[in-house]
Amino acid sequence: MLPIFTFSRRLLATIAMLCLTGMAMPMARAEGQIRIAGQHGITFLLLNIAQEQKLIEKHAKQQGVDVKVEWITLSGGPAINDALLSGNIDIAGAGLGPLLTIWDRTRGRQNVRGVASLGNFPYYLISNNPKVKTLADLTDKDRIALPAVSVSVQARILQMAVAKQWGDKEFARLDKITQTLPHPDAAAAIIAGGTELTGHFGNSPFQEQELAQNPNAHILLNSYDVQGGPSSSTLLYATEKYRKDNPKTYRAFIAALAEAAQYASSNPQGAADIYIKVNKSKVDRNLLLKIFANPQVQFKIAPQNTYGLAQFLHRVNAIRNLPDSWRDYFFDDPAITQGG
Repeated sequence: MLPIFTFSRRLLATIAMLCLTGMAMPMARAEGQIRIAGQHGITFLLLNIAQEQKLIEKHAKQQGVDVKVEWITLSGGPAINDALLSGNIDIAGAGLGPLLTIWDRTRGRQNVRGVASLGNFPYYLISNNPKVKTLADLTDKDRIALPAVSVSVQARILQMAVAKQWGDKEFARLDKITQTLPHPDAAAAIIAGGTELTGHFGNSPFQEQELAQNPNAHILLNSYDVQGGPSSSTLLYATEKYRKDNPKTYRAFIAALAEAAQYASSNPQGAADIYIKVNKSKVDRNLLLKIFANPQVQFKIAPQNTYGLAQFLHRVNAIRNLPDSWRDYFFDDPAITQGG
């Protein structure tokens, strides 16, 4: 029988060898990495500011963490959700529709929930067809571009508007004339005209560029009119595991967002410069400042007026679970306690 002392030395040597060769039990990834996916448009300005001013790194250092931040640009909620569930990103930036979809489908598993809002922005459904003045004027010859057919927040708001006009059973009535297209490409088509694309349900600054550069472009629908006022339609969300395993990095991210929101609200000139630089955008700077001055545009991280869309999606069976309130699909954090 081996002496206890000899056995212990051999056991420790074995454990050390396993650790060195990667055969030991897997350990949780250390804090200090965050991969954030955003999309195109001013609705992601807070992320642009955080990136340019290195605000996440700044607040992480205050938490005692040296963080590596990766910025990724994707297009459309489905692509964002796939990246989140596959572990390729840690923070997803997409519309309220995709958030509610992934919250519903991951309950009891990854438990994806909202992190914060990126602000309140009106989304316009723009048409360049002079004959189209209302939704009822749309025909099978029209084509409306969206970030993602059926599931993007623009698609869901359009469905909500259709349901208000023709009833819940008809909510998907216009889905057949929608098509998936990134905002920059859709805006270029609407401005140029002469293509099969006659509509674009987008966001800023693309919608304002369309109105400014094509005399036939006009607003067919304002998302605020459908949702009953200012609404947080673009949000950030994450898995429960990432939030739990990376509390310091997560807190730094929230703090960075809050600082970015304050900067955007108080320094529109600087915010415009950052948007142009980070996105390598050729958008007119004065147009950006005009958008920022719109009282309907509000830079804040607490969500507002999101629950109505959740109720609608459950009512038309787009999500199985009806949340009791907005708090069901958002993490409980002090920075967003005044949400809605």
